[in-house]
Formats: sequence, C-alpha cells, structure tokens
Amino acid sequence: MTTDILFDASRLISRTERDAPTGVDRVCLAYAEWLLARPDFRIIPVRNRKDRLTAVDPDWFARSVTELRGRWTRGAAGRPSSDENRLFAALTTKSETRDSVMTPAPDPEQPENPARRRLRVVRQFMRSRPLTNVPSGKFYFNVGHTSLNTPDILRSLSERGVRPVVLLHDLIPITHPEYCRPGDGDRHRARVVNTLAHAGHILVNSEYTAFELERFARKEGLTVPPIDVVHLGLEPGFSQASALQTEKPYFVHVGTIEARKNLAMLLAIWRRLEERMGECTPRLVLVGRWGWENEAVLDHFERSPNLKGLVHQAAGLGDEALTRLMAGAQAVLAPSSVEGFDLPAVEASAMGTPLIASDIPAHRELVPHARLIDPLDGLGWLAALEEATLKRPSAPAYQAPTWPGHFAEVERRLGL
Repeated sequence: MTTDILFDASRLISRTERDAPTGVDRVCLAYAEWLLARPDFRIIPVRNRKDRLTAVDPDWFARSVTELRGRWTRGAAGRPSSDENRLFAALTTKSETRDSVMTPAPDPEQPENPARRRLRVVRQFMRSRPLTNVPSGKFYFNVGHTSLNTPDILRSLSERGVRPVVLLHDLIPITHPEYCRPGDGDRHRARVVNTLAHAGHILVNSEYTAFELERFARKEGLTVPPIDVVHLGLEPGFSQASALQTEKPYFVHVGTIEARKNLAMLLAIWRRLEERMGECTPRLVLVGRWGWENEAVLDHFERSPNLKGLVHQAAGLGDEALTRLMAGAQAVLAPSSVEGFDLPAVEASAMGTPLIASDIPAHRELVPHARLIDPLDGLGWLAALEEATLKRPSAPAYQAPTWPGHFAEVERRLGL
C-alpha cells in the first residue's frame, strides 16, 4: 500500500544554487532522499507561496535533489573551487608570505542583484502550481523551519485530515535573541507557537531542544503534542576520509560565521597564541559562510597583522574536501555559546578527529568524550590549544548516529 506524503521543499528550493550546505540544509536533503527512495511512499513536494502550499513539479524536484547531492559532495562542477585550491595550497606548501585565504564577506548595503533575484523567483514559480483538494490520510513533513510563520498552513492541513510532522532544530532565536538578527526572536516564536498548536507530531534533534521546547510551552500555556527526540544522522563520507598532509599543524572550525559560534573569542586567543608561540603557531581554518553579527571576526581578519597567514576562511567546500580537511586537523573546534545539535562536532567524532568543544548542554549530550571547556573560559581554551598543538590529542572510539537509524526510528514513532 502506498502512503502519500507531502514534503515541504521550500528551503531546498531556495538552496538550489548554493555550492555548500548548512546543517539544516543537510537535514532537508537527507529527508528528501529518504522519502524519494521508499517505494511505498509517494512524495508530493510542496513549497510555501503567500502562506499557501504550492505543488512542485515532482520530476524536477527529484532531479534537483540528485544534483544537490552531487554538488554538495564533490563541490561545484565536480572539481575543486578556486577557494579550495588557495586554501589547500596555503596549508600544504612552505611559504614565507603572510596572506590569509578569505572569501569576501557580503556587503549589507549591496543586496542580491534584482535581475538575478527576479529570474530565480520566476524559475521557482514556473516549477510549481497551486495545490488543491489535498486528500486526507497523508502526512506532511516540514524539517526546515519553513511555512510555519502563520498558523494557516498547518491548521488547514489538520482540518483536511493531513497529519503535520515538524522537526524543530532549536529555539535559539527565542532563548538567545542576542545572537540573532533583530526580529528573528519574534518570527521564531510565531513558528514554535504555530507548531505546538497545530502539528500532529514534533521531532527534535536533542534532549536539550526538547527541554527548551517543553519549557517554552509551559511558559506560554500551550498543550504539547507528542514530542520525540531523534538524533540527526551522519552521512557515510564523514566516517571514512583520508587526511590532508600539511607543513604545519592546523585546527578547523565548521559552521556559519555568526555571533553564537564564539569565533571572536577564538581569534583573540589565536592572537595570543601567535605572541607566545611565534613561528610555531598553528593555523586556523574557519569553514563556513559569513552570517550575522560577524563584525568582530572581520575586524580580526582585516586589521590584525598577527593573524595574517595564520587564520583562513573558506566557503563552498564540497564534502570530499571538507572531510580531508577535518581528518588532518590537530582537532576540530566547537566553541559555540549555544547549539541545538551541532553536526560538525558529531562528524569530527565519527572521523576519529580530536574535538575541543564548549561545555554546553548539547555537547554534553552528544559528544561527552570531547575536551569540554566553558565557552567563557579564554585561558582554558588557550591552554588546551597550546597543548593540542604540541601533541595531537587522542580521540576515543565513537558510535555516530546514522541516517538509516534516524529514519527507522522516525518510522517507528510515526507508525509508518
């Protein structure tokens, strides 16, 4: 018997031109692949358009998922990007130059080219059509925090007999609004309230996210629908990778460059490392796109002569390049002030790469074996990095969660 499932593809469609994914993008892609691969599911991809669901051409969507997987695994066009070549050259060759590899930060005064934006919107519009007469008895999966800004979509689905299943990744804009764009807290609060009021089932990625969600519901006086904690899966490439061989030791941080990642503190520590270690100072590679509240990080990059040639930043690395980079590092660093899950920390542990991480609830739950240091303890981080530079830490065996295991648990919890 075939089960029809609506899948909210809004986020993936908005990412069709990106060369590298965020953590939430990876989750959306994994769910799309799972649903497309099951012969007993008929996936109906949909997207949000003016607070109404619009059906997406299923053949085009299936091709887009395949293309995204290829691009995000091997990089754009299946070959190394110029940023990747420059970064690997800076790390693997002995050079006296003091230049840092860095992708340009977006200029907030220069928004996306209007003509390009219109073309992108027209393409998406032509690939979709209004969805009417939604049959009852279906599931609706929303795993990207999209289409939740108003209650209209979830409520109308429930009224038609469709069971909405929502995966909430975190409540950070609500619990820590100081790390987010102005207005993000109110927008995310609306998403969470609408989910609690109208979702048939809520999935969360960690016990910490479940704790914050239940605390928020109590504060708001809202009834909590069934909530299940299901840890996110790990893709196979992150458990088997050849290490990049370099002239000098280096450390890696993976994630969007934004305030809650605590990277300004990390760069201040790197400046002190350079003062203390001189030519023996290790390199630091920040892998990720420029995000919100990154002025302090940019100032370090652009104005600190001590960090020139020591700290690099690159975006758009395919998974093959990323895994080589992580495997060869002295350690992967995760100094975040708050996380809902933290995929890179789990990926590093699965690869056998040492992990130095902040002592926060998500890390204590997911990677308790890591060297955990309070995110405000600058001297503790400085000592740990000096020690790890001189001798690479050992990494204990780690049983990482997998996507097959994740989806088997989702199927069990939902009775699929």
